Amino acid sequence: MSYKWPNKDKDETLDYSIDWSRFLYDGETITSSTWYVDDSDGVKQPLVSPLSINGIINVDDNSSDTVSTITLSGGTNNARYKMYCQITTSRGMTVERTVTLMIKER
Repeated sequence: MSYKWPNKDKDETLDYSIDWSRFLYDGETITSSTWYVDDSDGVKQPLVSPLSINGIINVDDNSSDTVSTITLSGGTNNARYKMYCQITTSRGMTVERTVTLMIKER
């Protein structure tokens, strides 16, 4: 299943998050999270701060016990970015979610 974030203007720098709390067992927490984006060839690449892929920039990323957040800037107008967030949990589980982000000038 793919989720969709609200559109982003290419000139904005905004936080986007995934709340994992409903997927985690009681007491289970996020121990690490990694963000990815498809490159121009459609190949999933790690989006590590301050790296830019296809014009989208990871300004910062972090996670709490239950939420993974990435701060994004840039992007190409009218482009749709397929973003991925992969977490590892305190139980040693690895889970990934896909999110679509559209860049639209406001």
